This record gives sequence, C-alpha cells and structure tokens, in this order.
Amino acid sequence: MPIAFLGAIAVGTALMMVPAARAEPGHAPFVTALFTATSAVCVTGLSVVDTPTYWSGFGLVLLTVLSQIGGFGIMTLATLLSLLVSRRLGLRSRLLAQAESAGLFGGNIGGVLIRVALLMFASEAAISVVLTLRFWLAYDYPFGRAAWEAVFHAVQAFNNAGFALYPDSLVRFVGDWWICVPLALGVLGGSIGFPVIFELAREWRTAGLWSTHTRLTVWGTLLLSLFGFLVFLTFEWSNPGTLGPLSTPAKVLAAFTQDVMTRSGGFNSINLGAMNTETIAVTNGMMFIGGGSASTAGGIKVTTFLLLAFVIWAEIRGEPDVVVRKRRIAEETQRQAITVALLGVALVGGGTLALILFTDDVPFDRALFEVTSAFATVGLSTGITPELNSAAQMVLVVLMYVGRVGTIAVGTAIALNTRRRLYRYPEERPLVG
Repeated sequence: MPIAFLGAIAVGTALMMVPAARAEPGHAPFVTALFTATSAVCVTGLSVVDTPTYWSGFGLVLLTVLSQIGGFGIMTLATLLSLLVSRRLGLRSRLLAQAESAGLFGGNIGGVLIRVALLMFASEAAISVVLTLRFWLAYDYPFGRAAWEAVFHAVQAFNNAGFALYPDSLVRFVGDWWICVPLALGVLGGSIGFPVIFELAREWRTAGLWSTHTRLTVWGTLLLSLFGFLVFLTFEWSNPGTLGPLSTPAKVLAAFTQDVMTRSGGFNSINLGAMNTETIAVTNGMMFIGGGSASTAGGIKVTTFLLLAFVIWAEIRGEPDVVVRKRRIAEETQRQAITVALLGVALVGGGTLALILFTDDVPFDRALFEVTSAFATVGLSTGITPELNSAAQMVLVVLMYVGRVGTIAVGTAIALNTRRRLYRYPEERPLVG
C-alpha cells in the first residue's frame, strides 16, 4: 500500500506540472508540484506557494481530488489493515480481537468500504450545505462561488488536509461560528477514526460496552482537547498578535477552533507566527500525538500515547500487568506502542536536525514546529515553509510521506510478524535509569 501512495503522488506531481494547473503562464517547478501533491495525498496541507493565487481552477480541483483520494485511501487502508491483522492472529487472539472490535467489520471488506465512503461523503455534504448558505447569505458570494468554496473546504476539513482558498487560511473568519464550528466538527469527525464512529453509532447509550480502543480514543480526545483549549485561552488571551484584540466570545471560538486544528486539521484562525513560545511548545506536543487510529489524522495517535501513559503508571506502581478498565493489555501491544512512539521521536529529531543543517537562519523552535507538522501531517505553519530552499522542502516531503504511511506500515508489520519461540534465553536485568 505504501507503493500505491507513491504512485498517487507521482501521478499528482505530473498533473500539477501541467501548465493548465497554474494560474500564471508556464508550468510549476518540479519541487513545487511534488511538495503540493505529497501534501495533498498525505492530507497534510503544508504549501510552498499561495494556494488560491498560484494554482488555477483546474489546479484547485486537482488538489481537492488528491486530498479526497488520500483521505479515503488512508481511512480504508488503516481499517482494512486491522482486518488483515486480526485474520493473521491465532484463534484465541482472533476471538479477543473480535470482542474488542465488537463486530465492527464482520469480515465484510466490501461493506467496510461502502460504509466508509457513505459516511465520508455524507459528512462532507452536510458541511458543504452549511458553508454554502453562510457564504451566500452572509458574505454575498455568488451562489456558484459559495458552493465551490464550501465543497473545497468541507473536503479539506473531513480529510484533515487543511488547504484553504484564502491566503490567511481562516483568520478572516476567526469570529464566525457558522464557518469555524462546521469545519472544526468535520476535522473531529475525520480524526477520530471510523472504527470508533461505527461503534459509537451502535453503542452510544451503553458506554460500558465500549471496546478498550474506543474508550481510549474518546476519553483521550476529550481530555487532550480540553487541555489544548485551556492552553490557548490562558497563554494567548492577552497576546496582541493572536487572541488579544478579539471579543470574549471570539476568543473562546478561536481557542476551540485552533485546538481542534492543531490535532491534525491544518487550518488556522489566528496568526501562528505570533503565538507565544509556550503555546508553540504545547502545540508541538499536540501535533505529535495526533488523532485516532484508522483516521485521516496523523501523529503517533491518541491510543499510542495513552497506552504509554498506562505502561508508565503500571511500572511506577509495581504492577505486573498493564490494565485499562479491567482489561489487560498484551505485551506485544505495549511494545508496538513504544516502537511507534520512539520511531516518531527519531523522525522528528532527525528531520529537525536536517532542516537546520540545510538552512542557515531558521530558529530551532520554528524548524521543530514545521518538522512536527509535516511528520504528523497537520499542515500548520509559522510561515517559513515557502522560504525554505529546495533541499529543506524535500526533507518535509519525505517526512509527510513517512509520517503518513510509516507508522501504520511499521505497526502492521510488527503485528503480522508476531510469533512465539519454542525456547527462551536466560534472563538478565541491565541497570535502568
């Protein structure tokens, strides 16, 4: 499947280099086309050019199609890989996996694809209707323009891509609840993961029957969202470059919107380059964690982060097992979580070092922000990405691709290669800490 993503990026790059895709005469340079196609297929949203003015109508439609293909492919890939993993497990493990998934898939791959497609298109349609009416009635856009911009942003929101048709993203709509809230809800819907959505649709009244995965995703998302919301309000309340000039309701809306977008959405309703250092640091952490598994969100995922927290808590308490709501977490799952997290740390650290080496005047905190945004396929930027040289931009291209397919591929490879030896080596305990 990583090869399929490479193929989509290659085709997208070729199409973005067609002269008709660019607003000005001539074709886009190779690096620009490659960066844009990778960002769209990997549903990131980072851009090295001003999207609404650089690309023609054909180019923007192509960008929409690539984002839709990337989002749908990622959702189905992650969902179907979970089916594949469950089928390769032993009988006992398969029964446990079936209990945990609560019969979400039932082994019907065609049914999974249809349900994923219907939910995706229905969500995008609902967002498009609200935005169309708002653009048309409140901003006096011609109906055709209102409908086009609504569809474009709805697709970007649900797929967590984050491209916008405005140079300032959503800054001009910072206080508009009818624009920001539907887009934020679309981002949340796409980032929570289809397995969780399907289970919530069936068991929303009986939280006690939720699987461990759904519990971790739902409660983790709520806690992290509340934490991020409070951080934005606290650290940016009086910042004249972000929330300072806004009214109290607008500050609340802006903090909520930016908190949601930080987890993978990619839109911004405030000037990220003017944020305080403390907010940037917390934003880096939130981007790195990302959203739910089998979703359009990036990062190491909420379940991975919370599993590591439970592992640490069990070790501190001296517990022999890691337990989540009376369910023991398998040692293989713990190792997978540690592997995914440490690989993410290595990629972000290595990418930040490479970005600094290839550029002379990029501050460390800005380089770390761009690299984390690329790896976690968030798409937020402090504004330095267009100013990077080609080598630095290629670093971000690699990070977007690896960050999108790498953690899924590695996690699945680990699960598929799980095997038990018929012997065990003598135990030894090196000093730790």
